[in-house]
Amino acid sequence: MPEPDRTAVLFDVDGTLVDAGENQRRIWALWADLHGLDSEQVYALALRSRPADTVARFLPHPARAEALEQFQRLEDDDVREGDYQAFAGAGRLLRELEAGRWALVTANIRRRVEGRFRRLELPIPPVIVDAESTIRGKPDPEPYLAAATALQIVPARCLVIEDSQSGVSAGIAAGMTVWSVNSATPPYGTHRHFRALEDATEDIIRFVA
Repeated sequence: MPEPDRTAVLFDVDGTLVDAGENQRRIWALWADLHGLDSEQVYALALRSRPADTVARFLPHPARAEALEQFQRLEDDDVREGDYQAFAGAGRLLRELEAGRWALVTANIRRRVEGRFRRLELPIPPVIVDAESTIRGKPDPEPYLAAATALQIVPARCLVIEDSQSGVSAGIAAGMTVWSVNSATPPYGTHRHFRALEDATEDIIRFVA
């Protein structure tokens, strides 16, 4: 049963806590080249959808399973060997939040999130809602609602931290407070915007205190 007075913060990962944007662009470009596709078109969709949804958009059904596995191998390699970093302030922020009061909600898959977090020495929460946790991905609210349920927090008492339009839309549709970070201009609908994650740190901590 959700506790009506408790609050929690739900973080997107890529582009919000972990700066791996160039890695993602490179991986999708390699994948697109394998299938004779326009890399910019592929990456534009990949930014706002789960990998399986991106693959399904560009390839016929018989080719999808193998093509998705190709992408998974490319990104698994990047987790182990790629050059990426946490956004400034991410480590301090996550370490200061109380266990059970925050979660990760990502279009990536759990093993890669955990792999990157271990390399970056970031704390890993028990609750990670990944691309395989729900039927529908962002901008549908299902992933954020699943995280609130797992934490036993009322959705209206959750703060979503996002960097993308699809993520912001998902959080709003879930009935949550949504703040955006790490861009010069805010995605449409966000309740507050910070140009950098580090700028939002103190306010995030106060929200869940």
